Order: sequence, then C-alpha cells, then structure tokens
Amino acid sequence: MHRVLVLLAQGCEEVEAVTPIDILNRAGVEVVTASLDEDKVIKASHGAILMAERQLSEVLDEDFDMVVLPGGLPGADYLGNDTRVVNLIKEMAQKGKYVCAICAAPRILARNGLLKGKTATAYPGILKQDEYPDTKIVDEKVVVDGNIITGRGPGVAMDFALALVEVLEGEEVRNKVEASLVRY
Repeated sequence: MHRVLVLLAQGCEEVEAVTPIDILNRAGVEVVTASLDEDKVIKASHGAILMAERQLSEVLDEDFDMVVLPGGLPGADYLGNDTRVVNLIKEMAQKGKYVCAICAAPRILARNGLLKGKTATAYPGILKQDEYPDTKIVDEKVVVDGNIITGRGPGVAMDFALALVEVLEGEEVRNKVEASLVRY
C-alpha cells in the first residue's frame, strides 16, 4: 500500500488540504496528516478547523511514497520557512519520490531548486518566469513532470487529487474513484 504524507500548516487552504486527503483515501492509499508544530489543531486560511493526526517531528523518519504541500497563505509560507519541510522535500525528490504542491506551495519547490528543468503550474502570480528561468511555467490545471506534481489552485483541487491517485495507483483506479464522484 502506498503511503502519502500531507503537511498541514496554520493558514493552509482547506480545499487543497482536504480534497487530496479524501480522494487518496477513496483510492485505498494510506494518508498521514502532520502538523508543523505541537498543535495538531489547524485553523485553515478561510476559518475551517482541521485536525492533523501526527506532528511532523513524529514522522520524519518514516517512509512515504509522496508528500503533498497544500497552498494557501500564510500556510505555504510556514511550510517553506520550515527547514524540516525543505529537507524532507529535497530528500524525497532526490530519492525519486513524488513531491506535490498546489497553489502557493509550488513556490517552495522553485525556491529550493526542485523545479529546475521542469514544467510547473501554480496560483497566478506565484511563479514568475523571469524569477525562475530554468522552469517552464504554464497556465494548466495540473502538471505532472516526473516525480514533481503541481496544481494551479483551490478550484482544481479535485483534478490535482485525481492526478495523485493516477501516478500512485494507475489510471483504472483513478477512473473508478472519479466515476464515484459524479463529475461532469
């Protein structure tokens, strides 16, 4: 069974956090949620209250196939300023594990060199081509480029989550999960 770590920071975008958690669970993936600090209660960017299962410090030595960084502000800034998160995503990328970020979170990947030579998307204005000339920045809902997966924003959280399912579990499982959602 694949294992995915979803990082929850204070001020994360709730749709971008909860949607991947839900969709990955529906696909039979083991999802672990972790908060950056001792407080497992997360107040998301629009006021929803989320509860992380674990603290980041408790899961750093565990093995995951994928890490998901939700966007939203100031949540993405908290993730990007945490050296444990930066070290984790660099290590996972180096090992060929999936590093996934949506909305404002792809900027964390860009600032740490994980988007060099890659194609990526992000919330409008978050990634500027002149600031990251070694990255092809596109206006797509979701971009899968090797082990790096990026998403545009909260409105495409479902597409982003389904892309995560597809790379882990295959197209058949993705289609089965998507069919159960009654999408048009």
